[in-house]
Amino acid sequence: MGKRMTKVVVIGAGNAGLSAALSAREHGADVVVLEAAPEDEYGSDSYFSGGLFRVSYERYSDLSALVDDLTLAGEGLDEFASYAEADFLDDWGRVTGYRLDPEISDHVVSNSFEALKWLHEKGKVPFVSPIIVDENGRARHSRPGWHGGFVEASGAGAGLTDALRRSTVASGADIRYGVEAIGLTRRDGGRGWTVATRTTVGGVVAEIDADALIVASGGFQADTEWRTRDLGVGWDLAKVRGSVHNTGKGLRLLLDQGAKAAGNWSGCHAVAWSTGSGEAGRADANHVFERESHPFGISVNSLGERFLDEGEDFGAYTYAKYGKVILTQPGQVAWQIFDEKTRSLWTDEYRYKNPEAARIQAGSLEELADKIVPRGMGSKETFLKTVADYNAAVDSGIEFNPYIKDGKRTNGLVPDKTNWSQKIEDGPFYAFEVTCGITFTFGGVKVDTGARVLDRRDEAIPKLYAVGEAVGGLYYFNYASGTGLTAGTVLGREAGRLAATA
Repeated sequence: MGKRMTKVVVIGAGNAGLSAALSAREHGADVVVLEAAPEDEYGSDSYFSGGLFRVSYERYSDLSALVDDLTLAGEGLDEFASYAEADFLDDWGRVTGYRLDPEISDHVVSNSFEALKWLHEKGKVPFVSPIIVDENGRARHSRPGWHGGFVEASGAGAGLTDALRRSTVASGADIRYGVEAIGLTRRDGGRGWTVATRTTVGGVVAEIDADALIVASGGFQADTEWRTRDLGVGWDLAKVRGSVHNTGKGLRLLLDQGAKAAGNWSGCHAVAWSTGSGEAGRADANHVFERESHPFGISVNSLGERFLDEGEDFGAYTYAKYGKVILTQPGQVAWQIFDEKTRSLWTDEYRYKNPEAARIQAGSLEELADKIVPRGMGSKETFLKTVADYNAAVDSGIEFNPYIKDGKRTNGLVPDKTNWSQKIEDGPFYAFEVTCGITFTFGGVKVDTGARVLDRRDEAIPKLYAVGEAVGGLYYFNYASGTGLTAGTVLGREAGRLAATA
């Protein structure tokens, strides 16, 4: 295989990479996409996502440009009348301690609607609205306890990546599976790049010349050694919920070219994940082992004790940091406890019927404890006392409402639960064993609003772009749901346009 001249090379075939490739083709470039995964494992972490995009809009009816057959009738629909750019930025800033890059985040938010409109029209991504009308004719979020403006790819991450791949191939881009980038060399005095590649099967080495290069190969969460070195003690024990191919090789290539490291390198997106999920990157499971309905029950560790405020905030703003807290518990596991009256509030993932899903059901709390103890619960007595103390502390004078921060709390516990507290007393009772599932790492390289990679002097490295999880500075400590895919599309679209015209 000899050298081939192409206009744009994209490393990585997830949402951000395929958005970049599609945009570059739209602007007349020849495009080659290098994907380290074999074709039956394509999609990067985007495949394993819920397909949720956070988006700003002025009127709910505006979403009809993204969602076919948008429901425009239903009592209470005015509660979702708009999601202003200022609200989007505030939600994103609040959960990240306002450390996020202000220029990049503002660019993502202000371009979110038009980018998703482009993704729907050009990428043929089918979107649905998470706002549904229930059997009583009332509009509400399909995910109780969720908050913000969203659209969701039909079929979740699998539907998203399938649609994007088909559109990218139809545009004329050349996607090469099982080919990883192993080296970069500046070419012609900085006027382009030579990418050294190697096939993952057979180890065939070749080179591709590119006028511009876009790196969209994700974070380093699937590299156990790197993950543990940067995130800290215990992170080697976390389950990798996404692609096994996101080992940070693209990031290393960028850093070796003088890119400036940016963001929260000791931070990551980590969720409550079923202990029965098996090995990382299971295409048959996608995101079905995620357990994000913790605000409506209680969580206890293997000692039988509560260890966090389950009702601190909407699930959209706590689920991505919950996994880290579980990782610090004895045995790196916890149990989410629910009774029958909360069952209707569970996300669909809880209804996954695979026997590996670590779900236990019992007619009484004592029977539930008897079933949990052989699975590693240290003390039946402590567990029963924890539930009894919790029930006694619930403020019965406040009405429960899963769609707002209802203030229905406990009093006198350490820690108290500050919203959505209901007594656990109506059988049957349920327990879900969870551990930490890491989604992606927060550290990356610094870019500008055009996704141009910046060096240590904050100057753009010619013809070099980074998008998706390779971008640092967007997430610190925590994560606002749906921002990752949106940022990937906004910056990917921009990178593709600029690379094509560089």
